[in-house]
Amino acid sequence: MSTHLKTYHPYVSPFDPCKPILEKKYSTPPHLYMGFQPPNLPQFTPVEALKAGTLWKDFYDTWYSPYEKPNRGGHQS
Repeated sequence: MSTHLKTYHPYVSPFDPCKPILEKKYSTPPHLYMGFQPPNLPQFTPVEALKAGTLWKDFYDTWYSPYEKPNRGGHQS
């Protein structure tokens, strides 16, 4: 199974004056891993959908920084 959090290792120059970042992380949205939209997906209420940015709960992604603690409760009210 794929994970939504990906990592890569950028090129580190020996002449860079800053401390190198050896591993960078980024998030991919959940809809990339669904081949099609199944029928009868659970939906947010209209007000919750406006806050979450999507109508369907399965397509919601928290988009937190990999260095922050994730919000396990879903979208923020």
